Amino acid sequence: MRPAAPLAILGVAAALLVGCGGSAATTTTHSAPAGSSKQAIRAAWERSPNCRHPRGASRWSCSVGSYRCLGVVTDRGWSISCAKPGEAIAFTVRPG
Repeated sequence: MRPAAPLAILGVAAALLVGCGGSAATTTTHSAPAGSSKQAIRAAWERSPNCRHPRGASRWSCSVGSYRCLGVVTDRGWSISCAKPGEAIAFTVRPG
């Protein structure tokens, strides 16, 4: 396992324990294509209704395939980090 992977896993676990989600709704998983690339994960995240930004929330989370994604509002848009054991990706989405 790469050294950054345990930190990403700990960050996701800590966010889930603290309650980073934007609502108390049940989370369902939106499938990402097999052999997922960053672009495929981003596209699956954008298609998933569970990953939409909850009104008024500054942070939220959802699942995309085997990835757990956390979103946060920034001055450049929404900063999204998705991680699974041994792998993490990040991207920015402009709301619109």
